[in-house]
Amino acid sequence: VKPHSPLSLRSRSLGYARATNCSRRACLLARFRDIYARERLSAEKLLRTYLSDMEMVQRIIYIAAVESFHAAKVAYRQFKMRVRDTLSPGHSGPESLEDTVLDYIVRHEDLYDVPSTVSEVIRSMNINPKISFPPEADFIVISSLIQEVCRVAFSMQTLVPPLDIAFGTDGELFSETKYHRSFDSDFTAAFVAYHVWPALMENDIVIVKGEAVTKR
Repeated sequence: VKPHSPLSLRSRSLGYARATNCSRRACLLARFRDIYARERLSAEKLLRTYLSDMEMVQRIIYIAAVESFHAAKVAYRQFKMRVRDTLSPGHSGPESLEDTVLDYIVRHEDLYDVPSTVSEVIRSMNINPKISFPPEADFIVISSLIQEVCRVAFSMQTLVPPLDIAFGTDGELFSETKYHRSFDSDFTAAFVAYHVWPALMENDIVIVKGEAVTKR
C-alpha cells in the first residue's frame, strides 16, 4: 500500500468484498475467456512474425499465462500482508480484520503494481528451459497479454474461494474434464504433448477448460 493512500475506513460499506463476490466472479470468468479468445490470439499472431514453429509459439503463450498466475499470486500475498499490517493497529470491528483487509484490497486494486509483476514474469520466462526466442526479440513483445493475465489472476485471489489454474505437465494423461483438444491434435492419442492454455479451477474443480495438444 502506498504511504500516501488514505485508509478511508469510514467510507467502506460492510462486507463489500463478500457482497460483490458473485458479480465479480462472473466478470472475471468472462474476462478469462475473453483473454483466451482475443489477447491470446493477438499474441500468437505477433509471435508468428518472429517464430515459424507453431508449437514453440503456443508453449511460450502457455508458459506466459502460468508464470503470470504464479507471479500475481505472490504479489497478492505481499499486498495483503502490507494492508493487514497497516489496518490491524486501528481495527475494531464490526467486520473481522480479514474481511476488512479483503474489502480494502477489492476497493483499491488500482494500487497493485502490475508492471513489476510483468517484469517478474518475463524474468522467469527468460530462464525457462522449455522455451526459446530469437536473439533479436524479447518476450516483452507479448507484455500486453502478460499484463491482462496478471490483472485477472490478482483479482481472482480476492474471491471467496479464490480461483487458480490447473497444474499441467507434458506427457500427462489427457483429461476431457480439464482440456479441449486443439484442432491439430491426434484425437486417438491418450497423452498431452504440450499445453496451449491452462484450465481454471475453483476448489480443485475445473470451471473453465483449458486447451491441450495430444500426439502419439
